Amino acid sequence: MDKIIIEARVNELAARDENPNVPFLPSEIIRDAKACYDEGASIIHYHGRTATGEAEHDAAFYLQTNAGIRAQCPILVHPTLGYVANDADAMGRFAAVEEMMKRPETAPDFAPMDIGSVNVDWWDPENNTYTTTNLVYENSTETLMHFADRIKHHQLKQYLVSWNISFTRQIEAFMKMGVITEPAIVLLCMTDGTSLAGHPGTPEGLDAHTTFLPKDRNVLWSAMNYKGNLLLLTEKVIKAGGHISIGLGDYPYLELGGTPTNADIIAKVVEQARALGREPATVEETREILQMGTPRIAA
Repeated sequence: MDKIIIEARVNELAARDENPNVPFLPSEIIRDAKACYDEGASIIHYHGRTATGEAEHDAAFYLQTNAGIRAQCPILVHPTLGYVANDADAMGRFAAVEEMMKRPETAPDFAPMDIGSVNVDWWDPENNTYTTTNLVYENSTETLMHFADRIKHHQLKQYLVSWNISFTRQIEAFMKMGVITEPAIVLLCMTDGTSLAGHPGTPEGLDAHTTFLPKDRNVLWSAMNYKGNLLLLTEKVIKAGGHISIGLGDYPYLELGGTPTNADIIAKVVEQARALGREPATVEETREILQMGTPRIAA
């Protein structure tokens, strides 16, 4: 079977109340990047965080983190644009990437594009009520086209995210327009627990995603479960030829015993993939599978 690309989603906006191993600071993210790489991950995705866990958008955070990761290992770097925590305009949301592209040691390998908009209010399943009522993750078509243009300019890989079928339909439209390059990597976002914004993290939720991927386009897909246990679906994903994006940023994974690290979770996925006949793709193999070029450093 084809090799499997494993991405470590190390922190997102996760708190430390359930698992204290969620990395916040650059040194912690750098440590986890190396540990996850050693266990078989070829991509790391992370968010800038303060020492107390708030979102951090200062480009200096990303410059320090990317340079530190590069000094430790060759894992492919996939930073965030800030998710709903960054409500700047398109240029403002992409500003940190523009700064990252000024030096080879700070340049990432991917930049993300969540191809649509969605309500992301927090659901309280115990009391059957919302704890927020005005959080919208807004990605207008104009904004996304700006991101796509800048990502192409810098010769990075577009990392596409689909929260539901409407996102996937827009991905297909962007492909027809030539806005998205192929082969495309699409992260199928499932959500559970306190997040209802994506497809549920069930076999049916995953099937709903994959059913609508463009059949006549060169598309690879990975699966994640925000606020839910993706390990309940990893066997299905592995057997279906998908790839896996997983980590403490999405879920604490206390089912593994104690408080596991991101590296522990990656090791579990690698073990399962190998048992099912799929070896983890190395960094170079991942680059080949996704046909990634060399990032263009700003003059």
